[in-house]
Amino acid sequence: MTVARTVELEGHIIDSGTMGHCFGIVMDMGGEFEVEEFEVGRHKHAETYCRMTVMADTEEDLRAILHELNQQGATVTDPRDATLEEAPEDGVVPVDFYSTTNHPTYVRVDGEWVEVEDPEMDCALVVERTEPEDSQRAGDAGEPDGDSPRVSTKVLNAVEAGDLVVTGETGIRVEPPERPRDGGGSFGFMQGGVSSERPSKSLIEEIADEMREVRENDGNVLAVCGPAIVHAGGRDALAELVGAGYIDAISAGNGFAVHDLERDLYGTSLGVDTENLEHPREGHKHHIYTISEIARLGGIEEAVEEGVVDEGVMYECVANDVPFVLAGSIRDDGPLPDTITDSIEAQNAIREQAHEADLVLMLSTLLHSVAVGNCLPSTTKTVCVDINPATVTQLLDRGSAQAIGMVTDIGTFIPMLRDELLE
Repeated sequence: MTVARTVELEGHIIDSGTMGHCFGIVMDMGGEFEVEEFEVGRHKHAETYCRMTVMADTEEDLRAILHELNQQGATVTDPRDATLEEAPEDGVVPVDFYSTTNHPTYVRVDGEWVEVEDPEMDCALVVERTEPEDSQRAGDAGEPDGDSPRVSTKVLNAVEAGDLVVTGETGIRVEPPERPRDGGGSFGFMQGGVSSERPSKSLIEEIADEMREVRENDGNVLAVCGPAIVHAGGRDALAELVGAGYIDAISAGNGFAVHDLERDLYGTSLGVDTENLEHPREGHKHHIYTISEIARLGGIEEAVEEGVVDEGVMYECVANDVPFVLAGSIRDDGPLPDTITDSIEAQNAIREQAHEADLVLMLSTLLHSVAVGNCLPSTTKTVCVDINPATVTQLLDRGSAQAIGMVTDIGTFIPMLRDELLE
């Protein structure tokens, strides 16, 4: 072994399995390690500290190992600042740029650790040094002191030529959220996997308590909605929650909005009567007729103002000034005038919603929930509900340490949640 670096691990690294996982990473990637200092926390709330030297045959191998260790919260014990390189052109990052996790991250700039704003996975880290005149304006506006550098995440297509991009692993500290040892804290008793046999009523009560707390603290609840909500009969209950102020934003696709509006205009969802499950004559045309009617009026808000749409989720959003983002896809019919068909524009709109959310409900939509989940920091509480266990498992595996999953019919879950919150 010809090259070596020293790294530190600190926290509940034994009972969380972090330390053993880091040892495994080094060995699996062909490296070696030697523990130099090891201080074990001797009671439940005490933290453990470990310093070890990591060795590899080549600098490239060592850099790869350090990157994986960094994702687990290991910090290179190097007093140097992070390495910064200018982006050569718009949408292009330097070679060996640091690719982010969605965990809380800190970057050492000018000898100080600076917290990364809006942590998000698979982004670049960009450092901004504020000019003196900008500093004065920031201070006047009550914003953070402009003398301190700022570090934020940027998706690659948003990087501009000349941006100072963090490269390598030096001067970067990641702090993955840890699960409480005793299972306490937010959603604690349900952590650790997915099962359809869990006590759904008690879980719904806990979710309702979290939603009440978010509301009392002027927080933000984001609902990510799939068309199955309308098919399965959960649409009216969700509309009530929006109207009652428990949902602060809606993120969905064109399909969800069309089905919701079709239910109001024709009493069907994809041509099927959701009450008696019958297929009315020419019901298969209701979906496209709905799109045509809304487009003729100019959009969803105009349809509500004209009195054409007078109930449902989209109606409650307009009536109660609840913002919504409808992201288009290649599969869409129409689409509705309100649907964002530019994928980058839609992604940016979703990102704004995700960064504002304190609690996210992912309701029976795998692809849209993954899109939102990719924009979320790991500290955001997330609830995933779907009838398919594989869907819930995949959504929970987006890097969040504060997520719970429920395998159940969405048409049962939302009315039960409504009853718990409103009755």
